[in-house]
Amino acid sequence: MILLNRYLLAQYIRNFITVSTAFVAIYLLVDFFEKIDKFTSHGGTMGLALRFFFLNIPFILDQLGPVLILLSGVITLGMLNYNNELRALKAGGVPLKNIAKPVLIGALLATLLFMFMAQFILPRTISTTNRIWYEQLQGKVPLGIYRSGRYYYKGKEGFYSFEWPETDRFSFKNFSYSQWNSAYNLKLLLSAGQAEWQNGTWIFSNGQTQHLKDGGEYSYTIFDELEQTLPESPDAFFVPAYRSAELSLSGLFREARKKETQEEKTVSWANFYSRISYILLGIPLLLLGIPVLLIFYQKWGRDLAIAIPASCMLAFVAWGFWGALQSFAKAGYLAPTIAAVTVHILFSAFGVFLLRKAAR
Repeated sequence: MILLNRYLLAQYIRNFITVSTAFVAIYLLVDFFEKIDKFTSHGGTMGLALRFFFLNIPFILDQLGPVLILLSGVITLGMLNYNNELRALKAGGVPLKNIAKPVLIGALLATLLFMFMAQFILPRTISTTNRIWYEQLQGKVPLGIYRSGRYYYKGKEGFYSFEWPETDRFSFKNFSYSQWNSAYNLKLLLSAGQAEWQNGTWIFSNGQTQHLKDGGEYSYTIFDELEQTLPESPDAFFVPAYRSAELSLSGLFREARKKETQEEKTVSWANFYSRISYILLGIPLLLLGIPVLLIFYQKWGRDLAIAIPASCMLAFVAWGFWGALQSFAKAGYLAPTIAAVTVHILFSAFGVFLLRKAAR
């Protein structure tokens, strides 16, 4: 690697470490004041709190990854321009693409680091912080398991089994609830094709009930609609919505391949592709951010006070567009692969176009 490339790459890495440290410190400071009351009010020790916040650092870096990559590149080139080094390099006949190349290599190395974290580090740290936050502090212990497209839960008096296609709504399919007596004989079995929780009441559709009578025989009732009181309400079931965040990249892939229903497959593949897509988002952001930076400098001079907010705004627009596409993918309106690559293709193509235009 020539001296210039090593110099620019070293500058990028130094700025990446500085920006990452600053953003993580700010994030932890805000997060500390928001959550420390939860630790003190629920009997959490200061040691537990420090462990929680320390293990949360990889998650913070992962969430801020694209912004960190973008800002590190913008600051690197911004400092070159501020010190007139960029102008000297151009005057010396160094093409703009050769100046941008080490910065993009640095962005690629940072992206590979985030990939490594997502595969080997984040599953363990997120699992630990979730256990501290949800189980040790809030007492939300998962009551059951998820197998082959169905949820199984043990309640106070019986067992629940159902399909839950949309976990943001209290609407269930192929619902089953059973109770057993002290002799381990079935006392009650309620089965329904559809179950809804409405206004504090269970409403079941298209099913039947089976009751054990005093004589040891069973009575059966078939119903089209039944309003029934059960010991638990849906919000009593702790469904770990964060479970997919605890999976590695390979874990998300295996999870998606195991799904059986089309709704589950759609959501699982969308989670897998969006996870990879988000990690890779920093490179197209930087490809577009470099020529935008040069345009700002040509119009408003060498002040980073304009370039950095503009870069943050660019990242915000990209994040909003990316997030909307992922929502469409999870809802089944858009293929997960298309949602994953659309922002990258558009931003990269536009960035390369502006780079070539600025190099002329």
